[in-house]
Amino acid sequence: MKKSSQIKKINRKARHRRIRAKISGTARQPRFCVFRSNAHIYAQLIDDEKGLTIAAASDLELKARGESDGSQKERAKKVGQLIAKKAEEKKIKEVIFDRAGYKYHGCVLALAEGARAGGLKF
Repeated sequence: MKKSSQIKKINRKARHRRIRAKISGTARQPRFCVFRSNAHIYAQLIDDEKGLTIAAASDLELKARGESDGSQKERAKKVGQLIAKKAEEKKIKEVIFDRAGYKYHGCVLALAEGARAGGLKF
């Protein structure tokens, strides 16, 4: 019998496959993909037509800048603002949000709110 953490991981991956079957990013409106580990949060803007990552941000980048103070949710919000700033530099205003099978609460919600506060629309 599998452990509950393994079952949760399998279920999340199944949710992610269902989501990815329905959404795809373009150069004009890239996919805003989220990855959340126990310790860190990552965000990418992806053009699925070309298979390219347009921009990426993580709380590790904040740590290198010396801005990694605060709770995990606060760091996620800062990452959202950082990815929005990078998108603005590339003249991207609208994205398609891909929560990658994670529930829309906690760090994922804070990341989305930070990106919206930074000017991204989704």
